[in-house]
Amino acid sequence: MKEIYLDHAAATPMDPRVKAAMEPFWDARYGNPAALYRQGRLAKAAVDEARETVAKIFGSRPSEIIFTAGGTEADNIAILGTARLHPGKHLITTAFEHHAGLRSFEALERDGWEVTFLPIGEDGIVDPKAVEKAIRPHTVLVSVMYANNEIGTIQPIAEIGAIVKRVRNERAQGGGVLPISFHCDASQAAGFLPLSTAALGVDLMSVNGGKIYGPKGSGCLYVRSGTRLQPIFQGGGQEQNLRSGTENVPLIVGFAKALEIAEAEREAESARLTELRDYLIQRLTTEIPKTVLNGHPTTRLPSNINVSVLDIEGEAVILYLDAKGIAISTGSACTSTTLDPSHVILAIGRPYEYAHSSLRFTLGRSTAKEDLDYLMDVFPEIVEKLRAISPIKMEVGQTEVSHPEAFAGQGSKIKVGGRTYK
Repeated sequence: MKEIYLDHAAATPMDPRVKAAMEPFWDARYGNPAALYRQGRLAKAAVDEARETVAKIFGSRPSEIIFTAGGTEADNIAILGTARLHPGKHLITTAFEHHAGLRSFEALERDGWEVTFLPIGEDGIVDPKAVEKAIRPHTVLVSVMYANNEIGTIQPIAEIGAIVKRVRNERAQGGGVLPISFHCDASQAAGFLPLSTAALGVDLMSVNGGKIYGPKGSGCLYVRSGTRLQPIFQGGGQEQNLRSGTENVPLIVGFAKALEIAEAEREAESARLTELRDYLIQRLTTEIPKTVLNGHPTTRLPSNINVSVLDIEGEAVILYLDAKGIAISTGSACTSTTLDPSHVILAIGRPYEYAHSSLRFTLGRSTAKEDLDYLMDVFPEIVEKLRAISPIKMEVGQTEVSHPEAFAGQGSKIKVGGRTYK
């Protein structure tokens, strides 16, 4: 059976060049980087070289790169590490962050911090003016993802970074001592968008190796010099005392190599995928009635197509397409085992039924136009079959839930931007 993988936002296959770079560090160069003897020095040299590679791509100092076990850990160190230095202070994020960020802020809110969850526009883009308006005298952290993991919309990070920097400078000039930092989760953006930390104006930035054809369980956190963080767990003080534990040398080497390759191929691959993205969007929205694109049509990642195909269940589509050898998702892979509707689709103001019928197609290095043609050969028939047995009947533009009883018992209550969905 033909196999077509269209879920690259969830995970990517490891690049053979990355695997080759990692290979010596599983057995031949297995030393602990903290050791003084030869095996330890070889391991430390490899970690140092990887740090320099990442720093060059970020335009930062090597000392500002903290290696982590992925994007989730990097987000947690940035968010919890900042907040715990300032008990009870004010934090700002958006209502459609990845759960690694969203859940961290929700936990802090339960523990006494004030958190503003900014609403998102219908186009899936946060308004920098809303960020500026939300900042208070006791705000210590703003956290906005670079590109959304579900709908792929690209956020105005440089504009927000400039706002946060201006507030920080104004506080310093006024004799204030309370800092304010800007964190950005760039896990989906890496490989598609520029990662210059100076141009973006970020103080903290998370990247995930598993999204860029590197090893799963690898990643890093950029920490601008002078930005204070409290470590979220204790140990031997590795990684600037922010990420204790013996460095995972093979994964660090693999992560740096994957990021280096992704950056080198970024422009050419982004141009290629943009053509395929727009081709699939056009076919989906014109050949399948009642199909709505979620998020801005062009201010989105070159790889991302997220649509709501009304009157069907997204989970059923996944199973039908899987039987045809096609892999897609309904949203974030981190929550794909639940029946809860996408908080991202709800956050941009779509009705509950749009969220339950949302589908995410994410393209990658292996994707060819022929793959998308095969998808469109089999997908319309699947949609027709599912709509024939669906109790849901909804028209494009309809905002009221037509048959709420059809979703009874599926998922928990979800609160987004002050609204509660059952």
